[in-house]
Amino acid sequence: MTRPSVVTFPAGRPAESPAPRFDAIAAAERVAQALLPDAAERDRLGAAPRKELELLRGSGLLPLLNPQEHGGGGGSFTDALLAVRVIGRADASIAQLLAYHYLHLTNALWRAAPEQSAALSRASVAGNWFWGGASNPRDPESKLTAVEDGFRLTGRKTFASNASLADRITLRAELNDGFAVLVVPGDREGVTHGNDWDAFGQRLSESGTITFADVHVARDEVLGDPAAAPPPRTSLVVPFHQLLIVNFYLGTAEGALSEANRYIRTVSRPWQASNVEKASLDPYILEHYGLLDVELRASLALAHVAAERFEAAAARANDITLDERNVAAGAIYAAKVHSSHTALEITSKIFELMGARATAGHYGFDRFWRNIRTHTLHDPIVYKAREVGNYALNGTITPTPLYS
Repeated sequence: MTRPSVVTFPAGRPAESPAPRFDAIAAAERVAQALLPDAAERDRLGAAPRKELELLRGSGLLPLLNPQEHGGGGGSFTDALLAVRVIGRADASIAQLLAYHYLHLTNALWRAAPEQSAALSRASVAGNWFWGGASNPRDPESKLTAVEDGFRLTGRKTFASNASLADRITLRAELNDGFAVLVVPGDREGVTHGNDWDAFGQRLSESGTITFADVHVARDEVLGDPAAAPPPRTSLVVPFHQLLIVNFYLGTAEGALSEANRYIRTVSRPWQASNVEKASLDPYILEHYGLLDVELRASLALAHVAAERFEAAAARANDITLDERNVAAGAIYAAKVHSSHTALEITSKIFELMGARATAGHYGFDRFWRNIRTHTLHDPIVYKAREVGNYALNGTITPTPLYS
């Protein structure tokens, strides 16, 4: 974030103190501290995360990316990424809720015409809105039909993350021979939430089905001009999505390794043949914990570079070029590949370091692996690795709608 210039006032005129900047990381740490003590129990119950959402609302994190002139936090994308990572250390599902909130809010504001975007942003801040989405590209597209008083929306989507609890849902739908991006309230008549998410991981991520049955859509709820080319900066929406995922994967990996660290030092017993008094001194545990720590450090470094590239690209707004976009995307996809492998490895191998008793159900350490294993299957990492290689070798990224 650019530092303001120093302003000198005439003698006798007091300088006005600037408004204190919202500390997103401190807010995220408070949320994480509240989530961690019963994270395993909440995961077991798998209830709709209504209390967790209210915790996010009360934290000040929902309007973080809204401009200060609209009443928002005026935070950077890096602030949002780090907030997601911090919460991921305690609860990957709730980190995903926050990550997808930032994604769908940003997509809407970038797609909208300038005045429409400003009005939407102010309303979101005033209502402390939580955002969701319904644009799974693997499903048939929803359809938008023009009628006298606006439009009617029909369709059904799976993996509608956040939608069942969202104040506003961003989605894409067919319109005439093209597509439109629109925003509708999550509780509008004709919107039905399946509440049927039953995967073994990310149990609190509210990623079930959603159905639109002849849903009324006002003209000003369709973002921008559907007949025109999308604003250039919307080409960064998919990379932003991927970078948010990188950070909640890394937060989950950090949380798992932290739990293993504590358990090894306080609970684990040394193996008989180790000839050491404490498990934390076992040479094999030291070596393998060290290797996991190294992998995590490498992933965090890649994520840092990716965030820098994304901030630079986003600052170009609608002046961004395809090459500039791909510089950011290439860095982000490299971080995505590495963080996926790192998180899967850490969340699995910690059991080899902690020992058999760590598999007891009351610890809930398996949630870290289940969460990462579930989410990494939604976007095959082999295809992201292909894009990294394609960009490194050929300087291009294969355009796959809503995935690259």
